[in-house]
Amino acid sequence: MKLETIKVGRIVGTHGIRGEVRVQPRDGDPSFLTHFSTFLLDGQPVSPTANHVHKSLVLMKFPGVDDMNAALTLRDKDLYIRRSDAHLPEGECFDDELLGMEVYDAATGETLGELVRVDPYPAHKVYTVRGTREYLIPAVKGAFIQSVDLENNRMEVRVWEGMASDEN
Repeated sequence: MKLETIKVGRIVGTHGIRGEVRVQPRDGDPSFLTHFSTFLLDGQPVSPTANHVHKSLVLMKFPGVDDMNAALTLRDKDLYIRRSDAHLPEGECFDDELLGMEVYDAATGETLGELVRVDPYPAHKVYTVRGTREYLIPAVKGAFIQSVDLENNRMEVRVWEGMASDEN
């Protein structure tokens, strides 16, 4: 299901005394966050005056946050973006949009269950699908993922022997 807003990070602390905050990206490359000019903080749009990568975090400076005490009030708050601002390529989606999706065997049309978790691994992500059995499905288009239809909340996958967690 297409979401209006996507959680992209969490403010984990301050940086320096001039009101910069440290943002832990939710997943992926931290430079992804530097491509946005507007974020949603507490449901309100905010445009950082500074936004750059520092080690594995992103440092941001928000208007009106001019010292460490003001920055500390933002700690543990989540940052969101509007999905429409992401300009994803056709057929791409965020992990949050996959959660709750119905998953079907592309060969038989059988319902496998609901996608309940997305886990990042070094080579690729792995989707956990729960139904009458639990399946661990590598997120590799063409090999395992045959189609993803956000509008109809449907994913079709190719099931290989050994993908169900109760198989030997």
